[in-house]
Amino acid sequence: MHTHPAPSPWLQRWAHLLPAGATVLDVACSSGRHLRWLAAQGHRPTGIDRDATALEVSADLVADDRAELITADIENGPWPCPSRSFQAVLVTNYLWRPLWPQLLDSLAPGGLLVYETFADGNQTVGKPSRPDFLLQPGELLTRCAGLRIVAFEDGFIEAPARFVQRIVAVRPLAGSAEPPRYRLPQPPA
Repeated sequence: MHTHPAPSPWLQRWAHLLPAGATVLDVACSSGRHLRWLAAQGHRPTGIDRDATALEVSADLVADDRAELITADIENGPWPCPSRSFQAVLVTNYLWRPLWPQLLDSLAPGGLLVYETFADGNQTVGKPSRPDFLLQPGELLTRCAGLRIVAFEDGFIEAPARFVQRIVAVRPLAGSAEPPRYRLPQPPA
């Protein structure tokens, strides 16, 4: 029996913004911790990763028709979903800057981007430490220009020690001047 790590607290915090049964693209999904959690919430996740062995851990989700898995090297090959759009795109602990146009194009109108990865400063506490894999200050805000920002964080997390940037942003509805209305979580009492 495989042990599945808990999903990102950032995803869990903002998952209430996903419509029931949402189509969700999980980019660089590895062994599928988010795929499994999203499927359990009633969503229809699609996971992409280049490591077929890692994807095999989630093969039961495909067999039960609860998820789709795509083996693809998105850094060196073509984008595997060129004509598809999703109600949400999820990226955690992964950064490949040339992929930004495809990620944004994959968002359906009103679609939710949930992105979380390592930021500048992480080189002082561990890996990744190469600038290629670390977001620069405010980089997610710049990359998401044109989207409606729902939440943004940039800072240090103690356990495990790491610097992160994370964002939740919504692609505007086509032809609508009215901004989408999303319930923000209430702070704990």
